[in-house]
Parts: sequence; structure tokens; C-alpha cells
Amino acid sequence: MNTEQLYQERFNRYVTALRNEKPDRVPIRPFVAEFTAKYAGYTCQDVAHDYPKAFEAAIKCAKDFDWDAVVPNMVYVWTGLAQAMGLRYYGIPGIGIPHTVGFNYIEPPEDKAFMKADEYDALIDDPTGFLYNVWFPRVSTEANRIGEPSTYRNNLAFVKGAMAMLAYFYAFGPQTARLRTECGTASAIAGIFKAPFDIIADKLRGYVGLTLDMQTQPKKVLQACEALMPHLCHIGLATSDPNKQVPIGFWMHRGCVPLVNPAQYASHYWPTLKPIIEEFWKNGRQTLFYAEGKWHHHFDSFRELPERSIVFHCDRDDIFEAHRRLHDKFCLSGGIPNGLLSYGKPDEVRAFCTRVLEEVAAEGGYIMDAGAIMQDDTSIENVRVMTDVCREKGIYSAGSYASPTATPPADVPASVADRAKLGGLAGRPAPRVAPGVCYPWEEKAAQLPPITGDPAMVRRVWEEIDGMGNMFIWQCLLSF
Repeated sequence: MNTEQLYQERFNRYVTALRNEKPDRVPIRPFVAEFTAKYAGYTCQDVAHDYPKAFEAAIKCAKDFDWDAVVPNMVYVWTGLAQAMGLRYYGIPGIGIPHTVGFNYIEPPEDKAFMKADEYDALIDDPTGFLYNVWFPRVSTEANRIGEPSTYRNNLAFVKGAMAMLAYFYAFGPQTARLRTECGTASAIAGIFKAPFDIIADKLRGYVGLTLDMQTQPKKVLQACEALMPHLCHIGLATSDPNKQVPIGFWMHRGCVPLVNPAQYASHYWPTLKPIIEEFWKNGRQTLFYAEGKWHHHFDSFRELPERSIVFHCDRDDIFEAHRRLHDKFCLSGGIPNGLLSYGKPDEVRAFCTRVLEEVAAEGGYIMDAGAIMQDDTSIENVRVMTDVCREKGIYSAGSYASPTATPPADVPASVADRAKLGGLAGRPAPRVAPGVCYPWEEKAAQLPPITGDPAMVRRVWEEIDGMGNMFIWQCLLSF
């Protein structure tokens, strides 16, 4: 079998499982980050700061372990880009922290949060403008605040940051192609998304600040979440798989009990998340719920979502309970404890993976992976055991599909009519500045001399380039 045939076989297997169906065998899709450095002979500094090395490490793992799907670079935060922009919230391996550890997120104390408690109205009025005018100058050691004199370093921070981001993102295309042509391995996800509530907790008010705001001004918090919704939805769709085959990655952080109480989840987190997931599904995109931590308190709310619209990735929850409560509607992935893979004995890993295959994967709709992203404490031997067990014991006697020549989109035809009935973001007030826009064309056009020839072309090109400026700041917020 040549590499392209191998790729098609694996990709069909992976997408079939994503649909909660039964392929020929259980796919394995490890989310391996600094583990790749350990395996390929690099340091954590190498793969965080020199992304071509991270790409090479991912290729080596995919090729040597013979996996079905991987992320082209799970050490996604390129600290070279973070350093170019002077991002305050990253500890960069080898710069202030040991070069032998992965990059760290450094949350500021509440009195130095990147958004102040009295700034909700500014965020609500124009989220993109707030990110450029208020947020970025605070998170960057290089950028100047509005009203301060511009400087050489300020100008370089934006130019270098944007050029670095463009170079990095463009490198993912060839990397994905290499996975296909050299390894026969599929790219596991496409797109970036986080919940509005998590964005406020992660990058704006901080967890402590948001916790206090939920007591003193919960209505403002809700309004801010609602204001963020269309913008986060836009970025999710704009960065998703245009072929509608692999899911949008949704990184779930601080919206679960006990980080919030059940009433706050019901009043703020879920009402501003569910419509976006529905909107993704209306547009034919699944969402990978990468449920970091424990989310079993919220399984019933997840069941409100359309069948097959999500894939639930199990981290610290009991994978067997997740299977009992969710598997009739959604594909599951993960659930192999990271502690077991790091410190367990190979026989213990084999026994647990075997049980998962027998009890969780028996009817299809399961993708084998660790519970959380694998770092350099993960045992190479144990990852090999997990892989081998999946290959040896994850074979189905009869699958639910015949291998097609080209894998169709994951939005299977039977669901199209149901998707059209979903509310999603329909009926919500339009934001003052539309998603994907920094400086509206109508305002720019009013400043230009009369346009002759083809006004539509002039507008289109302006909006395309303006949209790149919008993508830059939202990717800073979501990805870096």
C-alpha cells in the first residue's frame, strides 16, 4: 500500500469515528506536545522557540508510531512570536525559566489584570477595538498605550508580530501536506475556539477578577460574553476545515464546576456557548470539546446539542461514565489517564487500554488518546504500549462503512434538515462593528475621493486586508 492509500484509509477511519460510527478499527490520534521533543531528541526550548524543529518532531512521531491522525504541531504557542510581540503572560523556555521545561502561562495578579473591572462597557461596545487599544498594549512589553508617544519598538511589535504570525500559519500548509505524503497521517483538527466566559477568565479579567465580577456586576459579565459571541464564532468558522471533515478545536478551561458554581454555569457559561456550537453545526462543522478537567456535572447540558455535532474528549472525567451518558449521541475520545502514561507500568497501561477498547469502543465512535495533551514526562514505552494495544485489539469484525474514494464531509446528509432548524446566533442584535472587521468600509469610503471604475473591487480588497488585521488581534487573544 502506498502512502496516499494509507492516508485515505486512515482519514476515512478517523472521520467515520468522528461521526460516532464504526470504522474498520479504532483510530488513534494522540495529542502529543513536548512528548515529541523527548522522542525526537530535542529540548522543550527547541520545540517551543524554533517551530521547524517542532514540525520535524511531529513528523518523526507520526511516522514511527504509525498513528491515524495528529495535530501538525501540538506545541502550538510559538514563543518566538510571543517574544517578538513582548507578551507578558508567557514564560519562555530558556528566558527566565529553565530551557528544559515547556512554556508557561503566567496569570497576572488581580490588581494588574489586562482588563479592569470598570472597562466592560468599552469591551461590549467594540471588542476588536478594545483588544487593539486597551488589551494589547497591556499584554505587550513593546506596545504603547493610546495617548502615549509612538516609538520604534511599538511599531516593530505590530509589524514583527504580524509577519511572524503570517509566516507561522503559512508553514502549517506544507506541514499538513508532509504528514499526508511522508507519513500517511491525517491532520486531526482545524480551527480555534474558546467560550466567551473562558476568554474573560483567561486573558481579560483573570480568574480571580471574573470571580469577583460575578458577585458585583454579573449583568455586565453576561453582556460582555454576549458581545464576544459573534466574534468568537466568526474566528471559529473562518479558521475551520473548508471541507467540513475534521472538527473545530474548542479548548475548555474555567467554565466547569467547581471553578464556577452550577448557577453561574447555567446563567453565563452555557447560554453564551450553546448558540455558537449550534451555529458551527448549522454550517456543517463539528466541535471537539477538549474538556480539560472534570465536566461530568454538565453532561446533561451537552446532551441538549444536536446528535453528532460534538466530539467529547475526556480528560479527568471517568471515561466509562462519559460513555454511559454521552455515547449514544456523540463520539468520544481520550480518557487514558496521563498519570498512567507517565508513571504507570506497561502492563497497567495495557490493561486499562484494553478495558477502554472493550467497554467504550465496542460499538464504534471512539478515538484513542490520552486524557490531556502529552508533555515530556510521558513515557515513550507507555505510549508505544497504548499504540500497540489499539492496533492489536481495536479491530472491528464489521464496520458501518465501505471505504469511499473520497471522504465526504462530516455533516452527514441526514442531519442537514435538522441543522436548518437550529437557532444558533440567528435573531441576536448585530454588533456595532461586524465580526471580521476592524475599520468598516463605510467609514473608510467616506474619507476617499470619488471611486471610478469598479467600486466593488476596491471595497472587496479593502475588506480582505482589513479582515487580516482583525484575524491578527483575535488570534493573539485565542492562540497565543
